[in-house]
Amino acid sequence: MADQKNMLGQIDISKRQAEIADLVQKAGFASVEELADRFEVTTQTIRRDVNGLCELGILRRTHGGVEPPAPASNIHYSTRQILNLPEKQLIAKLVAGHVGNNQSIAFSIGTTPEIVMQALVGHEKLAVFTNNLNVAFTASVNPSFQVTITGGRLRHGDRDVLGSAAQAFFSNYKVDIGIFGVAGVDEDGTLLDFHEDEVAARQSILANCRRSYLVLDHSKFGRNAHVRGGQLSDVDAIFTDCPVSDVFLASLEGTKTEVFVADDGDEA
Repeated sequence: MADQKNMLGQIDISKRQAEIADLVQKAGFASVEELADRFEVTTQTIRRDVNGLCELGILRRTHGGVEPPAPASNIHYSTRQILNLPEKQLIAKLVAGHVGNNQSIAFSIGTTPEIVMQALVGHEKLAVFTNNLNVAFTASVNPSFQVTITGGRLRHGDRDVLGSAAQAFFSNYKVDIGIFGVAGVDEDGTLLDFHEDEVAARQSILANCRRSYLVLDHSKFGRNAHVRGGQLSDVDAIFTDCPVSDVFLASLEGTKTEVFVADDGDEA
């Protein structure tokens, strides 16, 4: 298992460290004393935890505590892998219930599609098409899966392939389901990402699938990113972990887009 984690680029941290990282990312700052009280451990233990997170670039030390690193663009992939992880796992479990055996699926980049793939490993005879190496390695664990990946230049941090090769790759197939995430959703329902190539690959999946599943946790609603790429109403189904606010639901009025909430599985 450790070898597989290294292949996938997954980081080896404790559950408490993951919770610390999640808490600090959401709050913007936490002191060592506050963290020690919250987790009921010594300040020395917390310092060891946060030092490890700082060495990985997930947090950075500041006077009296820790804070998220200064953002250059999107949050580093290794950090996104642990942020809102329980919520993403709930979403993944819900999505898995909407995927049958013997289906073909295109997966995009991002941590939530990666976690959805983890929830699908128990399925049988899936045909997986992806530009996300984390998804591909996870899918390869099941010998009944057929896994096809695109060629092209690999982005080191995210372990994915973007550009014209990825767009052409997805256009070569017509799959049953396309599964993808986004960096953010504006209040008018506009889907947002950080790079034009991310949008182009996602749009290629959307154009070449019979059903499209947008998977995103609550933190993506209202999150800023600067590249526009379609609307919430473009997809067949949205899978998230909290009820979607009326501000965003307004953009779905009169459409056939379904919303599934992972905390209760009810349709909005």
